[in-house]
Amino acid sequence: MERILITGGAGFIGSTLANFYSKDHKVVVVDDLSMGNKANLDHSENVCFIKGSVTDKNLVGQLFEEHHFDYIFHLAAVASVADSVERPLETHQVNFDSAFYLLELARKQKGLKRLIFASSAAVYGDEPTLPKQEESVIRPLTPYAIDKFAAEKYVVDYYHLYGVPTSAVRFFNVYGPKQNPKSPYSGVISIMMDRYKKLIAGKEAVFTMFGDGSQSRDFVFIEDVIQALKLVAVSEQTLGEVYNVGTGTEIDLNELTQTLDELLNVQLPIDFQKERSGDIKHSLADISKLKTIGYEPQYTIKSGLKKYVDYEMN
Repeated sequence: MERILITGGAGFIGSTLANFYSKDHKVVVVDDLSMGNKANLDHSENVCFIKGSVTDKNLVGQLFEEHHFDYIFHLAAVASVADSVERPLETHQVNFDSAFYLLELARKQKGLKRLIFASSAAVYGDEPTLPKQEESVIRPLTPYAIDKFAAEKYVVDYYHLYGVPTSAVRFFNVYGPKQNPKSPYSGVISIMMDRYKKLIAGKEAVFTMFGDGSQSRDFVFIEDVIQALKLVAVSEQTLGEVYNVGTGTEIDLNELTQTLDELLNVQLPIDFQKERSGDIKHSLADISKLKTIGYEPQYTIKSGLKKYVDYEMN
């Protein structure tokens, strides 16, 4: 059986990936549970969970001594943009230093098939040209985005300079089951879903909308993200390359709430507040590069939301 390391593997994306691979791979999950939840992981003899931080060099070094990894998915991060502004040093240690150290360990390990680094659409910043291509202007605005981009560049260059088999992905707005609405990096959809559930349970619930709701995002369902990661991990074409992971379509937040209202047969009260400074108005991925390796989104925003609603309401 091939062996896979997933950092941040108890989080939303990481646990979904771990559960996907654990059916026919040995999976080692490292997570400090600051945002993840061990309960997200399936009970499987193929999953080894280790509570710890990716900033703990002794722990990570020991893992490489004890295991021979075929694949590494580096998803662990301080994922809150606001948190990164409050704590830039700690953010840098988690979001950059840990990636750098992993690359050095990977450089010394023979037989690694791929190291994949999870970057973010945040690297594009507020440059208004859409859709975003991998070669679009990069304008990171926060410690979170700066560290993601810097780490991503190292990841790619370790392939070109040292032959370490690496790839990077820039996630757009991922949503789906097991996303924690209380996490500081909660996707807007999971926060909305939390409010809808309260409303349906007869409790008071209001969703705070910053701006007029015309801001738009490329929301990508978690199962499409797993499809993308699997394809990037095994394609020769993806070595030393960066890929947008989205759907190539956008929806504004007003239409999003309208769609959820219809699916749940209830109207969510919205408290419109003024726009927050630094918030990006529109985000949309160009996924033509990802499509060249066989990626095709299986979910529209409506079919993805329906599957998410069915999961949350059952």
